[in-house]
Amino acid sequence: MIALVTGANRGIGREVARQLAAAGHTVLVTARSAEAAEETARAVGPNARPLRLDVTSEADITAAARDIDALDVLINNAAITYDTWQRAITADLDVVREAAETNLYGPWRLTQALLPLLRASAHPRVVNVSSEAASLTSMGGGTPAYSASKAALNALTRMLAAELRADGVLVNAVCPGWVATDMGGPGGRPVEEGAASVVWAATLPDDGPTGGFFRDGAPLPW
Repeated sequence: MIALVTGANRGIGREVARQLAAAGHTVLVTARSAEAAEETARAVGPNARPLRLDVTSEADITAAARDIDALDVLINNAAITYDTWQRAITADLDVVREAAETNLYGPWRLTQALLPLLRASAHPRVVNVSSEAASLTSMGGGTPAYSASKAALNALTRMLAAELRADGVLVNAVCPGWVATDMGGPGGRPVEEGAASVVWAATLPDDGPTGGFFRDGAPLPW
């Protein structure tokens, strides 16, 4: 299996790459700088391959689609702006737009560009790393840029799953939970546990679910 992980140079993305590589899969570890991607590949091990990729750059995405020969799993993990300092009623919409470029449009562009490779795979998977903060069922105030962009990512997950069902592409959203990372801050659960949720969705059997929202393999409310 060949998997591409965006934002793989730290946090959940790095641990997802490590777990997949340890299981014997080839992992394309991406970061916005070539140096960060190369350092991550060295740390992850011999099954990792570095790839410089900024998901907000159409040129980078076009180059990746051109240079990658085969792909089975796309893990849209890169995300920014957990804006705890903002409220929706006073939000800086430039911050919201910037978050959407990475958290929504980046995964959308990348999935579109890599679809020919995924369709050619025998076991294609797309995993969108989301958050329970995107659940409309429990959504309240605060973190408007992050929550709105992740809620939109969940909507994209549903649409892609429906449109790609006939091609056998399983598309799911995963909440890794509150994890102790640079974005999540201290006090969360170990990054290994959060990453395992993502790996679960990346390695689903062919008769596994699609169009779902999960944490630890259990459904979450939309």
